[in-house]
Amino acid sequence: MKSTGSATAPFFPQRNLVDQVADYLTEAILSSRFAPGERLSEVALATELGISRAPVREAARLLESRGLVISRPRRGFFVRSLDAEELGDVFDLRICLERHAFERLQQRFTPAIDAQLSRVIENLCDVTRGKDKGSKIEDDLAFHRLVFELAGNARLLRAFDDLSFELRLCIALISKTHKAPATIAESHWMLLEGLRSGDAERCRAEVDNHIGVARDSVLAHLAEVGV
Repeated sequence: MKSTGSATAPFFPQRNLVDQVADYLTEAILSSRFAPGERLSEVALATELGISRAPVREAARLLESRGLVISRPRRGFFVRSLDAEELGDVFDLRICLERHAFERLQQRFTPAIDAQLSRVIENLCDVTRGKDKGSKIEDDLAFHRLVFELAGNARLLRAFDDLSFELRLCIALISKTHKAPATIAESHWMLLEGLRSGDAERCRAEVDNHIGVARDSVLAHLAEVGV
């Protein structure tokens, strides 16, 4: 009789392969290699990556659960295209979560937290000068996730993590539609100034402005293209 250890060992490499393919597809979607609404060909991707179709299919299902792709019966998987209503819902939920996270963090703000957030913003500003869109998106999210982490509420952090996959699509759109992408990174300093002020109303206003400008930029673009 074979041991259960030897019987289940292949599971881990396979799972890791699915995650790697999911990461690859995520980067391709966010960098616009795959356009919104475009079909993801399992055969073409499997051939390109030199793997079987199974991990490609599992990776697509994983991205579907994250809101990056959608499946259509008998047609396959397609890159998700967010319309104005869906984007409005994402930003509406985001602003509620971030208001609370910043309020909690301001109550426990310390010089050490200040320094930690400053380093993340400095890195984001450095990355923005480059051409790697994926890094810009991840570093933008890293700042906001750190705020949630430091706010000290595990369930609040989990809610942000659940939303973060759709936020990647939103941030990718913001980067394309904003007239001066570098100012997006620099605007995070105003969020930090809001925390430093000790004034709850100012901090809330900075959060509303930061997310509101992003929302308005994206929704204005969608209105122009008739989405």
